[in-house]
Amino acid sequence: MRDMTDEQLMTIREMCTAFEVTPRTLRFYEQKELLFPIREGQKRLFTRRDRARLKLILRGKRFGFSLEEIRQLLDLYHVGDQQQTQLEAAYGVAKGRLADLIRQRDELNTAIEELQDQMKWGERMLASMEQKRAAQ
Repeated sequence: MRDMTDEQLMTIREMCTAFEVTPRTLRFYEQKELLFPIREGQKRLFTRRDRARLKLILRGKRFGFSLEEIRQLLDLYHVGDQQQTQLEAAYGVAKGRLADLIRQRDELNTAIEELQDQMKWGERMLASMEQKRAAQ
């Protein structure tokens, strides 16, 4: 029934091991029509294309892209312009995401500094209280 060599196809277990994901994750991406494994009864066989798509999905998720953004970018692969449209769209999404990450980092840095200042104040207060208790 298969028209591809076994080495080009991977089972769900092999995909899970190779990409450190759960079967549930793969089924979820299949349900969301991001992956399209070959179905042989209950068995799912993943092609080289599925592996490439999963790699891009996981990278997009790590960067904080939404599944809809990832789907739109993956769907642009077949536009037929040597991926120029896909690359331009990916660049635009990435540029926006980078701005978000920088803003979040700056907010975290501010929160860290404020917390450190509060902790230093708390240390001084505790030391002062300890000195008063020792003097009594």
